[in-house]
Amino acid sequence: MSSLLFPAPRPGYKSKTLAAWIALVGGSLGLHRFYLYGWRDLVGWLHPLPTLIGLAGILRMNNLGLDDHWAWALIPILGLMLSTTMLMAIIYGLMPDERWNARFNPQAPEHHAGWSTVFAVVLSLLLGATALMATLAFGGERFFEWQVEEARKISQ
Repeated sequence: MSSLLFPAPRPGYKSKTLAAWIALVGGSLGLHRFYLYGWRDLVGWLHPLPTLIGLAGILRMNNLGLDDHWAWALIPILGLMLSTTMLMAIIYGLMPDERWNARFNPQAPEHHAGWSTVFAVVLSLLLGATALMATLAFGGERFFEWQVEEARKISQ
């Protein structure tokens, strides 16, 4: 089971900075997993599914309006996926260089990350927190609207 979630990294030098930026930009599609573990990574191939499901919720809401209950359920999936991949960018960026090199670059000479890694972490924190708070606010608002609708049905 652990070999599916954490496969052996594919050979070649893996930049911590590049991994953090890839997770920031294309993490919801699993691109950071493909960079680190190769195209055969099962978890990487599972990333696009919840992202597309969440995007389908946004399209449903645009086409059908705010009353579409399926959109209410699908949109938070996108927010959680974005938050998760931003967390991965933060984890990659904040991982100590020695640990990163031991895990992904065991034979490479020691390399230390620079300021671009810090910028990726800061931007990931900003976007991830925004996505998570928006997801919680959207889900909470829709839940309470649903509760009011159900209470009105009962009272009539």
